Amino acid sequence: MEIIRRVSTSQKAIAFTFDDGPNPIYTPQLLDIFEEVSGHATFFMMGKQIELYPETALDVHVRKHEIGNHSYSHPYMTQISLDACERELFDTDRLITQVTGGRPAVMRPPYLDYNLEVHAITAKLEYHVIGALNGEAKDWGMPGVEHILDSTRKQVGCGSILLFHDGFGDRSQTIEAVRILTKELTKEGYQLVTVSELLQMPES
Repeated sequence: MEIIRRVSTSQKAIAFTFDDGPNPIYTPQLLDIFEEVSGHATFFMMGKQIELYPETALDVHVRKHEIGNHSYSHPYMTQISLDACERELFDTDRLITQVTGGRPAVMRPPYLDYNLEVHAITAKLEYHVIGALNGEAKDWGMPGVEHILDSTRKQVGCGSILLFHDGFGDRSQTIEAVRILTKELTKEGYQLVTVSELLQMPES
């Protein structure tokens, strides 16, 4: 029942991930930032948000980023019935497939709330379940750009998976921090890749 926070690889590659979108204000800004550094990211989208902003979701796909499943309505998965849990994932899986033409390969449980029962459902859908190393950044709480940067820099390394948010509320601090980090890391020789690309990288 593994939640993957880092991929064991010797390649200088990092996966940026974004939760709770798509968002018509902040998601496009992130797409532009990654275009500037020739990088790609993974967007863990909520089904509800895809229904509200299908064009934004499509733009993410067209610009060759990965879309992962982040449930339909963002519940604590271990606190709802298994039927409801299955519906949360199946409905979002279907919406992502409509946007991309293919099923998502990765999912992130809201609040990283996960147990064996939820795992049985994610295993049925053949998902890799993805966490992250920089939980202390807490960008969702607007802790300041410097805090987001400092907490994230400590977790940078080959195979790191980093977590940020492009949905719910004011994400301007996240945008600024990601703009700085992507430039720094590409200058240091890191490739910015999707989670699925990272998972396929050799150990050495």
